[in-house]
Amino acid sequence: MTYPNILVFVDFPTDDVDAANDFYSKVFNWEIEERIPGIFHRIVPGQNFKLDDGSQGPTGNLHMGISKAANTRPHPNPEPPEPTTLSPGGRSTRAWILVSEDDSFDRILDTAESLGATVLWRNHFWTEFGGANASFIDPWGNQINLWQHLEGVEVDEETHQVIGEALIPDGWTIE
Repeated sequence: MTYPNILVFVDFPTDDVDAANDFYSKVFNWEIEERIPGIFHRIVPGQNFKLDDGSQGPTGNLHMGISKAANTRPHPNPEPPEPTTLSPGGRSTRAWILVSEDDSFDRILDTAESLGATVLWRNHFWTEFGGANASFIDPWGNQINLWQHLEGVEVDEETHQVIGEALIPDGWTIE
């Protein structure tokens, strides 16, 4: 293989595509296209990845989808393939969202919670990749992890380990 396989899309399963559309557009301010109304909506989460100088780079954002669990598309048969239900109480999709510098964990978590999400944790720092994180479960059982680099924390580009001492805000957990 001369070029690696590339992740191009992730779907969030739901039993109510319209409600999930409303949820994600409010929580993350994402543009969402109703490609197949009530069955599949495409999330367009923003602009291209930023370069070090803050300008937009050549790499586009990753698109995501909201798909109706009872009939996820595409598939070749008129009847949907199994399983056709969500996985309550178990692991489901787990996505990591890089939070914009002009947004905040608190705004996102508070909005998500007001729309039926369950906050799993806030204000945690992971030394493995040198980043702040928080997490919630959306109303359909998908886990959404929020990620942001803390100002003043230096990370080794090769090992992704924190260099020196990370000054973590009071009250935060760290691992």
